[in-house]
Amino acid sequence: MYADGSRPSRFWTDGAGERSGGAEGAGIETGRPRTRPSAKRTGRAGTAIVTGMTLALLLSACGGGDDSDMPSGPLKPPPTVASLGPFVGECGHLTDDEVRDIGGLGSVSRVFKNAVGCNWQAGGVSSASVTFASYRGSPIDREKAWVASVGRSPETIEVGGRKGFQALDPRGSVCDLAIQLDDDFFEWSMSYGLFGAGNLGNPCDRTRKMAELTVQRLG
Repeated sequence: MYADGSRPSRFWTDGAGERSGGAEGAGIETGRPRTRPSAKRTGRAGTAIVTGMTLALLLSACGGGDDSDMPSGPLKPPPTVASLGPFVGECGHLTDDEVRDIGGLGSVSRVFKNAVGCNWQAGGVSSASVTFASYRGSPIDREKAWVASVGRSPETIEVGGRKGFQALDPRGSVCDLAIQLDDDFFEWSMSYGLFGAGNLGNPCDRTRKMAELTVQRLG
C-alpha cells in the first residue's frame, strides 16, 4: 500500500553522425588510390543492409521482451478480505450499573474507555475488575491459545447462537469469555482480585450474562 518512491529509468540514445568527403572530397591528393564511385556505392549499400538487419534484430528483441514480462505460472488468487462482524457498541452495550449488578462487585467503577474496550475496577491494589474488549479482524484461536498458555483451560460454549469459549483459572477467581462474530470477536474478562471469590461463585457465570446482553444488543 506504500509506494517505493523509485523513479522510472531513463534511456538515453546517442546518435553518431557520419562525415563524408574529407580530404578526398575536397580534391586533395592523399597518396592513396582513389576509390572508384562504384566501390563507394557498394560500400554504402552494404552499410544500409547491415543497418537494416541490425534494426530488424532490435525490433525483434523488443517484441520478445513483451512476452518475457508475462507471468509464466498460474495467476495468484486475490487476497481474502476479512468479513467484519456486527458493531458491538461502546463497552459491549452495557452500562456501568449493569456491570456492577451482574458482576456483584459493589463499588466497582469504570476507569478506562476507548473505541475498542472498557475497564471497571474496585478500589485498592489487585482489586476486583471487569474488562470488555473488541477485536476487529483478529482470530479468536490466537486468544484461546494465549489463555491456555497462562494455565486456564478453554471450554467451547455458545451464546445466542454464536460460538466461543470460556476459560476459568484453577483458583476459580478469573474468567475469560470470548464470542466469535464473523472474523471478529469480543471478550469479557472478570477477576475477583487477589483475595479470591469469597461467596461470589463462578466468575464465568457472570461474564456469560454480560456476553448474552452484548449479543442481544448487537448493532
